[in-house]
Amino acid sequence: MQQHQPDVIFQQDGALPHWGMIIRDVLDENFPDRWCGRGGPIPCPPRSPDITLLDFFLWGFVKNIVYKSPVPSLDELKRRIVIAIQNVTPQMLENTWREIEFRFNVLRAMKGSHVQIH
Repeated sequence: MQQHQPDVIFQQDGALPHWGMIIRDVLDENFPDRWCGRGGPIPCPPRSPDITLLDFFLWGFVKNIVYKSPVPSLDELKRRIVIAIQNVTPQMLENTWREIEFRFNVLRAMKGSHVQIH
């Protein structure tokens, strides 16, 4: 991650465990004025989880592969996660970036108000 500084902006959700002072101190130290989240220097757009790549794409893709059938053990769970991530293609990532750009444009046009994209 260090090779990408200062271009990286860290984004986190507002879950209570992620909002503690110890977490915010770590983020302030590692991403000074460059983290987005509850209580952070960059406010997250309200009610817009659909602009997060992990929320609208990656977790669903991974879960579909990992939980296609019951997982019998922790080792099998780890194996399936690795396989799922290995199945993410460059074309899929390119399409995802195009989609996030579209979502940001909608958010800009709505001036940060509630966005619901289906």
